Amino acid sequence: MSGGILPIQAIAQAVKDGWIKSPALADGQLQPASLDLRLGQTAYRIRSSFLPQNRSVREVLSELSMYPVDLTDGGILEQGHVYLIPLMESLALPDDIQGRTNPKSSTGRLDIFTRVITDGSYRFEDIRRGYQGKLYLEVVPRSFTIRARQGLCLNQLRLTTGDPRMTDEDLRALYRKHTLLFDEHGHPVPVGKDISQKRLFTRREREDEAIIKHGLSMSIDLEGDEPGAVIGYKARRNSAVVDLMKEAGHWAEDYWEPIRAQKGGHFILEPEEFYIFASRERVRVPRDFAAEMVEYDSGSGELRTHYAGFFDPGFGYGDKGEIEGTRAVLEVRPHDVPFRITHAQVFFKLVYERMTERPDVSYGTGSHYQNQGLALSKHFTR
Repeated sequence: MSGGILPIQAIAQAVKDGWIKSPALADGQLQPASLDLRLGQTAYRIRSSFLPQNRSVREVLSELSMYPVDLTDGGILEQGHVYLIPLMESLALPDDIQGRTNPKSSTGRLDIFTRVITDGSYRFEDIRRGYQGKLYLEVVPRSFTIRARQGLCLNQLRLTTGDPRMTDEDLRALYRKHTLLFDEHGHPVPVGKDISQKRLFTRREREDEAIIKHGLSMSIDLEGDEPGAVIGYKARRNSAVVDLMKEAGHWAEDYWEPIRAQKGGHFILEPEEFYIFASRERVRVPRDFAAEMVEYDSGSGELRTHYAGFFDPGFGYGDKGEIEGTRAVLEVRPHDVPFRITHAQVFFKLVYERMTERPDVSYGTGSHYQNQGLALSKHFTR
């Protein structure tokens, strides 16, 4: 077996076997292919981000810590400041199991920059095989000051064995068996021919065929369903605090400026502003697989195209397979210079990964984003 991601039933067993050490799990913490990680009691305001490399996180924290913030009943994390929060979960992984973490969807849509750090690590988010130790979460609220509480989940952990990623040939075969993309009208998008050696795509290839090249390429929607439709949102500056414990507890207009479709399907992004857009295509992930959103090409523009990018098995199918794909939501922050984007511009890729076995539970039941279009986080209402 080449490898795969452990499903929900294997993660539950890992908790019982002591691979994951945690107080009693909360309802909803186990996901189809991941485990939500909970904030501990204290957030430490630190002077800068860091990687411990050959040292423990605690050792470096003692050099960078400025002051603690008590999260027991809710604490304020200021916009633009860097915090380090010990998590409630720790790991004692077997030698053949490794981990990877990523922000939850709501975390990314709030422009909260997060990443997990482990002792002796040279990389964020990647947890080496056989890791034994605590987990820490770096948290940087970018657009909004937030209120967070102990036990809140901002990131999720998935465990893997071997290499779960699929080759383009494997992905093309999967696409032919299970159509993965649908257009804005719900029509299947045919898979294109093998173009792995091409550097540039024709307009037809970009808009009418599925492009598979080191993953499944997807594009941005800047036209909407009608002229003048809302096709995105820009975070407002100097907004009030976002209380992460309050779902649908904030008026969207107080925090977000709507962006409407413009003639020609163009829009200019301003440097260091935060935007929410949606994909033009609707995507789905078969139940024996998961997918991760990665940047399309670091040379295609000075912008970060996502914060949270993990798609559970069953995404875009619905509870009973009644949905023909779901749009992906894009969290976008350009850097350095204004940058013009165009409707149907290839913006990101999905890398599909195998599961070791089908999860007992698939994505969908109770999800806030099951059949989403352009959607803000669950904390806002309009």
